[in-house]
Amino acid sequence: MFDKGQLIIYGSNGVCEVTDITKMSFKGTNESKLYYVLQPYYQKTGKIFTPVDNEKVIMRQLISAEEAKALIDDIPNIESLWVANDKQREETYKECIKSHECKEYIKIIKTLYLRKQERIAQGKKITATDERYFKQAEDNLYSELAIPLGIPKEEMGDYITKRMEELQEQ
Repeated sequence: MFDKGQLIIYGSNGVCEVTDITKMSFKGTNESKLYYVLQPYYQKTGKIFTPVDNEKVIMRQLISAEEAKALIDDIPNIESLWVANDKQREETYKECIKSHECKEYIKIIKTLYLRKQERIAQGKKITATDERYFKQAEDNLYSELAIPLGIPKEEMGDYITKRMEELQEQ
């Protein structure tokens, strides 16, 4: 169970703050059931009400600063996803996004970065599907890493690039 004030990942809503844990009664539901009241971290409007025991949506703690740093340092070792078939590739991206795991986001980002470079070399543009998944994976990753590292989300790309350059120099 999460604590009031804790930041968590809540499915596709991403980072949310647990603003309350309360009993709620809805018509036809158990009146003693506990619910989290969640506030999406990067949006200042809207609330999410979800049962504490919700098993349909992934709810997990944010990674720690140490885990975030280790993950970034491990980026060169994380495999990219090579799937030749377009439909299978999109399904693979969907599954990675649905996992809500930072490592899976990195796999998508690496894959699509390399794919983009390859397409540019061939005189082609990145596909709209690739662009959409790249942006979604990047946004999800940066949203989570920014908080434990204390870096604004908008600066995470530069931070990671700088760290990759430092690792190459070692």
